[in-house]
Amino acid sequence: MALLNQINKKAKSYLNSGFGVNTYSYGGRFVNKNGKANVEKQGMNFLHRISWYHTMIEMPAWKFMLILLSFYICINFLFACLYFVIGIEYLNGIDPSDSEWVKFGETYFFSAQTFTTVGYGHVSPSGFLASTVSALEALIGLLSFAIATGLFFGRFSKPIAFIKFSHNAIIAPYKDTTALMIRLTPFKNTNLTDAEAKITVGISVEEDGKMSNKFYSLDLELDKINALTLSWTLVHPITEDSPLYQFTKEDFETINGEILVFIKTFDDMFSNTVAIRTSYTFAEVVYGAKFQPMYSRNNTNTKTILHLDKLNHFESVSL
Repeated sequence: MALLNQINKKAKSYLNSGFGVNTYSYGGRFVNKNGKANVEKQGMNFLHRISWYHTMIEMPAWKFMLILLSFYICINFLFACLYFVIGIEYLNGIDPSDSEWVKFGETYFFSAQTFTTVGYGHVSPSGFLASTVSALEALIGLLSFAIATGLFFGRFSKPIAFIKFSHNAIIAPYKDTTALMIRLTPFKNTNLTDAEAKITVGISVEEDGKMSNKFYSLDLELDKINALTLSWTLVHPITEDSPLYQFTKEDFETINGEILVFIKTFDDMFSNTVAIRTSYTFAEVVYGAKFQPMYSRNNTNTKTILHLDKLNHFESVSL
């Protein structure tokens, strides 16, 4: 079934997928589960390959806060060392009779007060060199907080598609045939409208004695909906025109293929279009299953309850 002549002849492949067609030059899956391309860039200096703004915006919140805290501690430690090297006699308010550790502690907290421009006044610089260093630190502090504020705003204001996909795609009964089904749902208090979906399948096939990647667009029962408020099951009927026509359970287990899912919708809160994508390898396709309902009415029949914990729930069926 991995050969080109065993794929449905009625299915038309296309070349503008954005992914390479040469299987020998492409490793692993095309898109990771989190939607990011499975590509590692090399051949250029690391600093040129990294966008620090994008990195700081997209990293997890705990790591972002840890970096800010580490920078704050380290920069103050550096300036505290500079003041200590210059001499604590140029910092008014520090008792010369204190131990070295206490003196360094006083110097460190003076650095923190200068960096944040708080300036309690308990310790103050005297002399040209100490005053110059404190003025430079105050400037760096102002610029650092301006950058940190911009990053905080960027993280909070970045349009994000708060949508989760089911862990598995399934092959389920559909009318008189079967269908590929993928379920998704919004999971935050957002208003999503004008949602659009596109599914592409990439299959590694042998053509003229060489392996190549073939990409096919999968027709959906519904590729657009007016409002995405509950769960949405993307349904691709496996008809005689589908590239998945006559695929068996064994085919999904042995063929190297991947299903790419692209979702675009409008978020009222951001007043912007948001997009998200994910992928399923053929190994992540469950053959012979159907999703269980994930929303129901409440006890008083006055509201619909969306059970987010049932997103991945399915039951086995015979095909």
